[in-house]
Amino acid sequence: MRSLSASEWLKVWEQGLDQPLWQRSLTLLAAACPEWSSEQLMNLSIGQRDGLLLTLREQTFGSQLTSVTVCPQCGDRLELTFTVSDIRVNLAIESVDALEPLSVQFADYEVRFRLPNSLDLAAVAREQDPVKVRSELLDRCLIAVSYPVSDRAVSHQRETQFSQSSVLPESLVKAILESMALADVQLALKCPACVHHWQATFDIVSFFWSEIHGWAGRVLREVHTLASAYGWREADILAMSSQRRRLYLEMIAE
Repeated sequence: MRSLSASEWLKVWEQGLDQPLWQRSLTLLAAACPEWSSEQLMNLSIGQRDGLLLTLREQTFGSQLTSVTVCPQCGDRLELTFTVSDIRVNLAIESVDALEPLSVQFADYEVRFRLPNSLDLAAVAREQDPVKVRSELLDRCLIAVSYPVSDRAVSHQRETQFSQSSVLPESLVKAILESMALADVQLALKCPACVHHWQATFDIVSFFWSEIHGWAGRVLREVHTLASAYGWREADILAMSSQRRRLYLEMIAE
């Protein structure tokens, strides 16, 4: 994973403006990891992808993260501060090789499945119904299910390819989804105003993109101010360090 210049970051930001979040994540990784093909990146599990994005975010903006949330009980605003190491999940992110399928045993069922990747998110991106999204993701990720042939006592099992997750017991579906969500980052929160406890999901893609979007706006304003004052080209201004740009901006403001 390589570091990007200010000019390269602006190109990535501009490219991702009209993209959905799942595609923005791949745009970021493609720029920072040119040694990996787009196909390899798209086939990373969501956990692997997010682990790489955390590394890129730490490399770009540092290890500390600050966010703001609202208490669902009283509406009070909370500022959260934590580090990348606090939320990093131990996943095999040093390689783009596909992870081994997982399995879940429940009652008489044994299910083999893989973890969702960006291709799966792209396939359900237009679906608004969360129940249908869950069903479609399961259908895409299920590999095989071993189950009794009938409700009568049968000693042998058979393995089949499933195309409809709706035939599985709800308790089994829940167990599979819990296994798929092992890499989800859940923040345990407590409101100091009303002492309400709840959990919130931390999404590195939206968080990181929001930071990049804010950074791009600030840098473009700096470029505009310096170009207007000195007549310098954008490329020359972006080639400066942020410290040097700030010093020139302070002199303009004197």
